[in-house]
Amino acid sequence: MDLRSGFVAVVGRPNVGKSTLVNTMVGEKVTITSPRPGTTRRAVRGVLHAPGVQAIFVDTPGLHKPRSALGERLNEHVGSALSDVDAVMVVIDATGRMGPGDRREHRDPSQVLVVVNKTDLARRDAVVERLLQASEAAPASEIFPVSARTTEGVDALTKAVTALLPEGPAYFPEGTASDVAEAFWVAELVREALLTHVEDELPHSIACRVTEWEPPYVRVEILVERQSQKGIVIGSGGSLLKQVGTAVRKELPEGTYLDLRVRVEPRWQQRRDTIERLGY
Repeated sequence: MDLRSGFVAVVGRPNVGKSTLVNTMVGEKVTITSPRPGTTRRAVRGVLHAPGVQAIFVDTPGLHKPRSALGERLNEHVGSALSDVDAVMVVIDATGRMGPGDRREHRDPSQVLVVVNKTDLARRDAVVERLLQASEAAPASEIFPVSARTTEGVDALTKAVTALLPEGPAYFPEGTASDVAEAFWVAELVREALLTHVEDELPHSIACRVTEWEPPYVRVEILVERQSQKGIVIGSGGSLLKQVGTAVRKELPEGTYLDLRVRVEPRWQQRRDTIERLGY
C-alpha cells in the first residue's frame, strides 16, 4: 500500500501548547505537559499511525532568549529539529501577544502550517486578531485555529499536515508511539509531577534522571541547585515527595518500586557536561 510518511517539527515559543498538541495528534501521551514554561527540554518524537500515513511529530523546546547553558542547549534542539523535516507547524498562543519568536522565518512557506492554539481559552476577538497577525507574518502559509485541549480543529490540521508528507517508508513499527527510552520517560514523569507541586522559582532548577533500573525497582535522582530547594522538593516530613511518588506510580506498571532521591548539584543549568549527562 502507498504510504505517506515523514517528519513534522512542532515549534514555537514556550508554553504555547506544543506538547499537548502533539499528544492530541498522536492519540496518546508521548511527551509531558505542564502550565510551566520550558517543560520540554529535548526533541521528542511522537508517531501517528493512520491508514496510508505515518507522521512523526517532533515536539521541541520553546524558542526563547537563553539565560543559561541549558537555555542555549534547548534552542539548539529546535535548530536541529528544523534541519531535516518534511513540514513545520509553528504554534502560536491565542491568549497571548505575538512576539518576535512567532514571526521567525523557519523554511519554505509551502511546508509551514501556522497553528493558533488555545482558542478555547481566548476571547473570540482575540482569536480573530491573532489569526490576522499570523496571516500578516506568514502570508504564504495555511493557518489553523485549534484547541489542543478540546481537540477542536485538530482533525483539519492533521489532514493538512499529513498531505504535505511525501511517499516513503514506515520509519517506526506499527504500534510504536514514541522514540523515548523507557528510563528517560519515567524520569520525565517524575519531573512532570514535581512541576505541578513546586513553587514558581523552582521548575527550571529541577532535573531528573534514572540512576538505577532493575524493574520492578527504579531509582530516580532529582537534582536541584541549592540546599534550600532540596527541602522544598522533599516537603515537610517527605510529604511532597510522597505525593509525587503516588502520582507517578499510577502511570507505571503495577508493582513498580519507585525510589526517589534528591541531590544538590550547584549551578547545573550552567554546566554543559551535566546538561549532556542528563540527556538534554
